[in-house]
Amino acid sequence: MRTPLLWKLLAIHVLVIGMAILVVWLAIDYLAAAYFMTLMKDYNISPTAIHQMFLAAAHRYLIWATLATLTLAVALSLLLTKRVLRPLSQMIGTAGKIAAGDYTDRVQTPSTDEIGQLAGAFNRMADSLQRIEQLRKKMVIDVAHELRTPLTNMRGYLEALRDGVIAPSRETFESLHEETLRLVKLIEDLLLLARADSARVTLHAQDLSLRKLITQSLSLFRAQLDAKGIVVETRFEDGVDRIRGDPDKLAQAVGNLLQNACQYTPDGGNVRVSAERLPGGIKVVFANTGEGIAEEDLPFIFERFYRAEKSRSREHGGAGIGLAIVKELVEAHRGEVGAESTPTETRVWFTLPA
Repeated sequence: MRTPLLWKLLAIHVLVIGMAILVVWLAIDYLAAAYFMTLMKDYNISPTAIHQMFLAAAHRYLIWATLATLTLAVALSLLLTKRVLRPLSQMIGTAGKIAAGDYTDRVQTPSTDEIGQLAGAFNRMADSLQRIEQLRKKMVIDVAHELRTPLTNMRGYLEALRDGVIAPSRETFESLHEETLRLVKLIEDLLLLARADSARVTLHAQDLSLRKLITQSLSLFRAQLDAKGIVVETRFEDGVDRIRGDPDKLAQAVGNLLQNACQYTPDGGNVRVSAERLPGGIKVVFANTGEGIAEEDLPFIFERFYRAEKSRSREHGGAGIGLAIVKELVEAHRGEVGAESTPTETRVWFTLPA
């Protein structure tokens, strides 16, 4: 049977007090008593009787002092130790609830000492676990929703072909091919998102040129941009070229933002890519003309599977994973992401530490 920590701490206190009393007891018997007898001899007084009286009185008062000290020490130790251990007891109960799947309970943090700091860290951990669990559940629902639409379409076509409702034709097979490609694209996006989640662990940072990184990414999208007649402008402030980061992951983030801008820019529109110096970092902005994002949607566009209505629909914008991947990759570099929008222009940006 395990002994509670409270009784262990009390035993330690009693043991320390007992050792102190023992030292005092021995000091009286061997030092104070001997000194007392020497004084009696110097004054020609028989020390035997008085010596026994002195020891008896000293021992008696020492016993009473010991009992009083132990009583007070045990009472104060119980009071203070229970107060100190209360958050630990709450943590045990809360940890048990978390293990059972209940992430709602939190530990009281009445103090700011080490125990209070531990309780605060425990609550932050519980908040993080609750958020992760909510994201996990939401992601399962979103993935199921994204898979259901193409699978339902494919099932309908295949059942119709099987039952002879529709005749095999090039258009039918092209529709089935499109739905298959949509499934493949969704699975590839999910794999990219999983890799982005682990980007902090697999980050291979090196010195690189931001201007070269963006220019190379723009060249990959040149055909799509030219097909829509989109005019691209770039602007780099002096001193913002050299950065430190993982070239592959930053190229993926830049590519997702360019893909996003290309999709939502109307024919003949404009895309502007700029980089500017900030205190302690660099800010890169991707701006595109076209229908803006509603103000109520802006805080959520970096969430997984989130799409605003209208222009950010499934047919036009995909599964809503691209910006979530950008967020994970940028935050792996200790940066931040954000977006601003007007009725005619959208600006998506990220920052990187210098």
